[in-house]
Amino acid sequence: MAKEKVILAYSGGLDTTVIIPWLKENYDYDVIAVAVDVGQGEELAPLNEKAIKSGASKIYIEDVREEFVTDCIWPTLQMGAVYEQKYLLGTSFARPIIAKRLVEIAKAEGATAICHGATGKGNDQVRFELTIKALAPEMKIIAPWRIWDIKTREEEIEYAEARGLDVPLNKKRPYSMDRNLWHLSHEGCDLEDPWNEPMEDLYLICTAPEKAPDQAEYITVDYEKGIPVAVNGEKLGPIEIIEKLNELGAKHGVGIADLVENRLVGMKSRGVYETPAGEILYTTHQLLESITLDRATSHYKDQMAIRFSELVYDGMWYTPLREAMTAFCDSTQQNVTGTVRVKLYKGKVTPAGVKSPYSLYMEDIATFGDSGELYDHKDAGGFINLFGLPLKVQAMMKAKLEK
Repeated sequence: MAKEKVILAYSGGLDTTVIIPWLKENYDYDVIAVAVDVGQGEELAPLNEKAIKSGASKIYIEDVREEFVTDCIWPTLQMGAVYEQKYLLGTSFARPIIAKRLVEIAKAEGATAICHGATGKGNDQVRFELTIKALAPEMKIIAPWRIWDIKTREEEIEYAEARGLDVPLNKKRPYSMDRNLWHLSHEGCDLEDPWNEPMEDLYLICTAPEKAPDQAEYITVDYEKGIPVAVNGEKLGPIEIIEKLNELGAKHGVGIADLVENRLVGMKSRGVYETPAGEILYTTHQLLESITLDRATSHYKDQMAIRFSELVYDGMWYTPLREAMTAFCDSTQQNVTGTVRVKLYKGKVTPAGVKSPYSLYMEDIATFGDSGELYDHKDAGGFINLFGLPLKVQAMMKAKLEK
C-alpha cells in the first residue's frame, strides 16, 4: 500500500533538513519538499540536491515572485499599511502566499498533511496555519517544534549528524534571517538585547547611512491607479520595479528599520529590517495620495491602514475582512496616478516634487493672495460660527451653572 504524503515547507536550513527524517521516522510519510520562491535568491540553487539527500522523495521549487508582488505587496502598499509605525510587513505577507502554494501542491499530489518548521514562539506558525485552514480545512497540519523532543539547536545538530546529514550552519552569520524580494530581516544573538546597537557588518543589502554617498540622488516613480509602473521614466514589471528601487535605495542607506515589536503570540521581539524599495514606495505613494485623495477619504483610509497592518501581521490574509478592506482601498486608488520625485541621501527619502492629472491641489485656492471667485475670505466667518456653535453653547451652559 502506498504511503501517505506530507508536503513540507522547505528552506534547506537546519530545521527543515532535520524535519525530513523526523517525519519519515515518526509518521512513515512520503515527504515531498516544497520551496516557494518569493525572492530568496541564491538560497534556492542547492535545494534540489539537499532535499533528496535528506530523504525527500521529491522537491518542488516554485517561483511565485510576481504573484507575491501583485497580490500581496501592491495591495498592502496601496493601503499604506505599516505595523507599529515601522515594520513594512516583509515576512508577514510572504507567508500566506507560500502557504497557498503548499496547499495547491498538496491537493495536486493527494497529500493528507502539510508540515512547517516555524517555532512555537513565533508569528509564522499562525500565518502558515491560518492560510491552510482557510484554503484546505481538511488538511492535517504538523508543527514539529511544538511536539518533538528536540529542545535546542545543539540537539538538532546532533540529530542530523547521527543520520549522516550535512548540517547547514553559518557561524559568521548567527542571526535568524528571512529574505525575500521585499526585505531582509535580522533577529536573535546580540539583537536580543535592545540596548545593543546593530553591529557594523549586520546589513547585507543596505549601505550604512553614514557610509552612503555624499552626493544625493534624485529619482522619479510613476504610478497608475496606485500601482508603481516606472522608475526614472522607464516602464518596468512588478519584480523589476522592486529590484531597481532596492538597488537605488540600498546604495544610499535607505530602508533600515530597528524596532521592538509586539508579536501576535504575546511577547515582544527585536528585529532589524532592510527594506529599501519599500521605504521609497511607501513615501512616494503617500505623497501622490496627498494631492489626489480628498480629506475625508484620506483620513478614513489612514485609520483602516492600522487595522489592515494588524490583519497582515497576524496572517489573516485569506479572510473576508481583508478582502473587503482591499476592495475599499481599490476604489480609493482610481485617481492615484502621477509622478513623484524624491531625493535619496544618507538613509533619508525626501520629497522633491509630485504631479498628477487628477490633482485636487489648486494653487489659485491655496494661495495666500486673492483667490477671486474660488474662495471668499468673508465666508470663513460664517463657517467658523457654525462649526464652533457647539463649543459656544457648552461654554454658555457652564457659565450659567456657575452663577
